[in-house]
Amino acid sequence: MAEAATGRRVERATVSEEDLERFEDDMELRLWREYRDVLPMFAYVVETERRFYLANAVELTPHEGPGDPWFEVILSDAWVWDMYRPARFVSRVRIATTHDVNVEELVRKEVTAEDALEIRDTPGETERP
Repeated sequence: MAEAATGRRVERATVSEEDLERFEDDMELRLWREYRDVLPMFAYVVETERRFYLANAVELTPHEGPGDPWFEVILSDAWVWDMYRPARFVSRVRIATTHDVNVEELVRKEVTAEDALEIRDTPGETERP
């Protein structure tokens, strides 16, 4: 315990490395489940050197500069894979990069009533009757 300037005792919480790992594992599992749930809502997967996105519209514009060529990518109606971001749904994203950009169009499947009511069996979840 440490004493604050006022002379009162202040307790400091300690977090073990194991607790941090468990927290990050839980956050990543939640993010993966969210990704699985939102994937059918999007038409494109976009990968850059720094991020992974889902989007419904993608504009990719190559540019020639005084140095290396670079790419400008504009995404509309997007979702960002980032476990530290409080809001992953964004209406518009602009990316400027000199690295590779991978854009993949997703195959859309018609969703039936049975698909909408399907209960996914994932680790840690139990199936409902």
